[in-house]
Amino acid sequence: MNMDFDLFMEEIKRTARAEMEAAGYEQLRTPEEVEEAFARPGTTLVMVNSVCGCAGGIARPAAANAIHYDKRPDHLVTVFAGQDKEATAAARHFFGDNHIPSSPSFVLLKDGKVVADIGRHEIEGHDPMSVITNLQANFEEYCEEV
Repeated sequence: MNMDFDLFMEEIKRTARAEMEAAGYEQLRTPEEVEEAFARPGTTLVMVNSVCGCAGGIARPAAANAIHYDKRPDHLVTVFAGQDKEATAAARHFFGDNHIPSSPSFVLLKDGKVVADIGRHEIEGHDPMSVITNLQANFEEYCEEV
């Protein structure tokens, strides 16, 4: 059985994007879109998406389910590492020197300032529920009740 690797990867990328959009996350594909989204008042959850297994099996399910909580971010956005390279670089630059560039990862902004960061080391090897719990603890601290 022969499989075209490029077709396989295109399907994975399409699925990864569709999962985030279905969960209500806005795709940021350019540095300008990143700048505009990060300047919004209120809280913004940024999910740095990836094609890796821990993104598909842990981070994206956590991103989709964590938002079903009494307190949640005002805005949900995602950049796609390895795919929308300029947008991802702009986001990581914005996150600052203390942010370890990793994918997948989550960053919570409040009024344009980083207030919480969940890196790959807190995702890979963990179950989705522990990531959800971590995200919701940040929502509890920084977000308003819906």
